[in-house]
Amino acid sequence: MFRGEHPLTLDDRARVAVPSKYRKRLRESSGGLLVVTVSVKERCLVVYPFPEWQRIESDLQKMPGLDDQVHEINHLLVGQATECEMDGHGRILLSPSLRDFAGLDPKDAEGRNLRMIGQIWKFELWREDRWKKRLASWLENVGAITSDRESVVSSLVL
Repeated sequence: MFRGEHPLTLDDRARVAVPSKYRKRLRESSGGLLVVTVSVKERCLVVYPFPEWQRIESDLQKMPGLDDQVHEINHLLVGQATECEMDGHGRILLSPSLRDFAGLDPKDAEGRNLRMIGQIWKFELWREDRWKKRLASWLENVGAITSDRESVVSSLVL
């Protein structure tokens, strides 16, 4: 289970360290093998433990291949997916295409600072300034978000 917000820094070699509290769990559950891909909803990256990624690929295979939306999602998720193995220090290397998508740049002060956001069974990797803007936007709209899904929110919060 992955939760919380973790400040991270992209090093000069475009590596990011997974928070130490999750490293052992990831090594046990996936041998330290992760899959990083683009988000289909946000300008961030999504990091999956390998077994979770296999489940997603299995679900995608069951969807109708001729459906245009399925086709697009497949190209985005699977086409951009990169397997990453944590090194001995818990770091993963982010490919240039993934970094470009999320605006991550080890040579840029703004692009070096990241936030890893726990999402139960996956992580999101955000450029810090983009995360702060997106979070502020969500917080501004929290009333509208919760009123649209009041029954769901009530069952989760109570």
